[in-house]
This record gives sequence, C-alpha cells and structure tokens, in this order.
Amino acid sequence: MSRCPGKNSWPELVGEKGETAKAAIESENPNVGATVLLEGTPVTRDFRCNRVWVWVNENGQVVRVPTIG
Repeated sequence: MSRCPGKNSWPELVGEKGETAKAAIESENPNVGATVLLEGTPVTRDFRCNRVWVWVNENGQVVRVPTIG
C-alpha cells in the first residue's frame, strides 16, 4: 500500500500511447503530475508522491507500469 493519496499504479496503461497514459493518470489522481520519458532516460531516484514516470519506447507506447514515485 502506498503512503501517497489516491490511485498509485496504472497497469492497464501498458501498451497505450504515452500522452494518452499521461492524461489518464492526471485525470484519475489530481495529486500527481505525469512525465512521459523515453525508456532509458536518466532520472532522479528520490521518491515523490506527486510524480509518475511514464516510460515509453521509440514508438511512444508505454512499456512499464506507471507508478507513483
């Protein structure tokens, strides 16, 4: 269970377009901002309740389950 408020994981978005996933995440949990990133992009490792990384491949499809962090 996450210590963060609201929905914290979106497994149903794997395979969707990154921008579609971003909009769905931000709609379902207004406490977070989603950022679409190409798989392999370096990111900070600190945990934040208001952040969701949306990892996409070169075709813009979500390749990992987006989760708060």
